[in-house]
This record gives sequence, structure tokens and C-alpha cells, in this order.
Amino acid sequence: MIIGIGSDLCDIRRIERSLERFGDRFTHRIFTEGERARSDRRSSRAASYARRFAAKEACSKALGTGLRAGVFWRDMEVVNQPSGQPTMRLSGGAWVRLQELTPEGCEAVLHVSLTDDPPMAQAFVVIEARPRARP
Repeated sequence: MIIGIGSDLCDIRRIERSLERFGDRFTHRIFTEGERARSDRRSSRAASYARRFAAKEACSKALGTGLRAGVFWRDMEVVNQPSGQPTMRLSGGAWVRLQELTPEGCEAVLHVSLTDDPPMAQAFVVIEARPRARP
């Protein structure tokens, strides 16, 4: 069962300007260490950060809070499964909110889709509640 859906569209040029103007102050405020490491080694650095920024916005919408009610930027991290497929790792207030949304006897699974077509980056996040397997 779907318990949350979020989407976001982000202008890569806006992120590029923030990177130029604020540098580490911007990246350290918004992104986790793992996200910074992954994006900083990309040739299209601004596009990589923009996709992750859009994913965080989309995830906060799927959680139903936006970036308030104890949900902060670095509580949501875009990570990749071994296959390369993106997903989100939640912590802090985002994790607490996810637990509140997830029905008893279910586990939450986050589905993430990222794309960019300069100058825009886009992300979708769907939160699914799956019944837990019985032992």
C-alpha cells in the first residue's frame, strides 16, 4: 500500500549558483558526507547535487511534513543499492515520521526515481508499506 508520494523539480543553475556563492557552507548544510563524496567526484557536479536536492524535497513531501516538524535536510540521504538503483536512508526526525506513517505489521520501502535534463533535475519518491514476512 502506498503511504506517501512526493515529487520535486529543481533548476540545476540555481544549485550551481549556490555552490559558487556558498561552497562548503551550502553542501554541508544540506547534504550528508556520503552525498558530498559522490557528487563531488562527478563531472556534472551541480546536476548531481540538484538531483539529490530534488530527492530530499520529494521525500519530505512524501513524509507529509515538508522540511519542518523535526525533519531536516540531512535526515534524508540519497544512497544507491548495489545495483545502482537510488533509494533513501532516513535518520532523525525523518525516520521518526516514517515510523509514524507505517502501519502496524508493515515495513516501509522507499522507491526513488532521479533524472535530469539540463537545466532541470527531477525526483519522485514513493513510500510503500509492505506486510512483514511472518517467521
